[in-house]
Amino acid sequence: MAFTVVQKLDKDPRDITPDYTLDTLGEPCPYPAIVMLETMPQLQKGEILELLSDCAQSINNIPIDTKNHGYTLLSVEQDGTKLRYLIQR
Repeated sequence: MAFTVVQKLDKDPRDITPDYTLDTLGEPCPYPAIVMLETMPQLQKGEILELLSDCAQSINNIPIDTKNHGYTLLSVEQDGTKLRYLIQR
């Protein structure tokens, strides 16, 4: 996939290696946000989750949910309808 960076912090997303991948492609909203919020507490502080989604509404929900729960959204990338989020605990 050739993702285009929509949002990033300091590092280029290609330079970040996620510790875990959560593939929610094909799942309707709000499932990607719910499963992300259920998964994040299981990560150790500093670990990174890669969340894949093709739910258009997730572009609004995921950034808000990560911030509201104290996680860091490192990047948002898009490839057509596919979205890739890198979230750090």
